[in-house]
Amino acid sequence: PQAATMRLNQNTLLLGKKVVLVPYTPEHVPRYHEWMKSEELQRLTASEPLTLEQEYAMQQSWREDADKCTFIVLAAEKWQGQPGPSEESCMAGDVNLFLTDLGDPSLGEIEVMIAEPSCRGQGLGTEAVLMMMAYGVTKLGLTTFEAKIGQENEPSIRMFRRLHFEQVAVSSVFQEVTLRLTMSEPERQWLLEQTSHMQEKPYRDGSSEPH
Repeated sequence: PQAATMRLNQNTLLLGKKVVLVPYTPEHVPRYHEWMKSEELQRLTASEPLTLEQEYAMQQSWREDADKCTFIVLAAEKWQGQPGPSEESCMAGDVNLFLTDLGDPSLGEIEVMIAEPSCRGQGLGTEAVLMMMAYGVTKLGLTTFEAKIGQENEPSIRMFRRLHFEQVAVSSVFQEVTLRLTMSEPERQWLLEQTSHMQEKPYRDGSSEPH
């Protein structure tokens, strides 16, 4: 049942104040591919540069992956602009949930990347993580979240700490810290309050203009 659950988001749009989360579709690949040419982003995400063809294949495999839930982060301000802009022009980054522990389907690893330089430092990543966690708690049955972050990525570590995550491990080999948040009842209430403005809407590829 969990496998079907992780793919629930294929037709889901999550509307927040600063960000809109939409499923990662082929329409988003060219912009994503451009971002990932950045050496800084390759370092921060520990990823290798791919060809455009490989990027399309990766998008397809992510969409079919039962252990992964990916949303593209759109800047709400641009997305709500008139006339309806293309989603590609509103893209700010992405946010992911992985089921990393086969023995524990209630544990999700969360990742966020605000790749568009003009969109950084405005709280988009924070809202995207809160919305993704709320989705994980209410729709995917997750109760614990982990984030693995490069030791030099201070802004990201600070953001997760502000969101009540606590450092639980440091890997000198991988040069990364692991932060964790377990959803006690008070934490769950806090999360749902932080995201009470979030709306879930049906998503159709490329036709998710505001109505």
